[in-house]
Amino acid sequence: MVEDRFTQQLKKGVLEMLVLSLVCEEPTYGYELLTRLKERSRGNLVLKEGTLYPILYRLEDDGLILARWSQGQGRVAPKKIYEATEAGLEENTRRQLVWKAFSQTVQGFIEGGREK
Repeated sequence: MVEDRFTQQLKKGVLEMLVLSLVCEEPTYGYELLTRLKERSRGNLVLKEGTLYPILYRLEDDGLILARWSQGQGRVAPKKIYEATEAGLEENTRRQLVWKAFSQTVQGFIEGGREK
């Protein structure tokens, strides 16, 4: 399925918020984030690693998440684990409040147009 530009821009605008939200729930690693995004969005957010990792790097550069390597045991390779900082937890709450207000405004606008 080819997505139109509008759909792509909507997703691009919220992906960083959703990734931060998942990392705030619990420490996690890249592949797990990709899987959880796909599952929680019912298949509507299927990302490639090339999309996810720049988001993680931006969040890390902004001090919202930390990355550390897990110790691989036996045949399990070490994984880079991402976890939220205190600033990340606060920013996640702020972004969700901004999103809620914004989405309510858009929804009200759409519904207001139908009442005529």
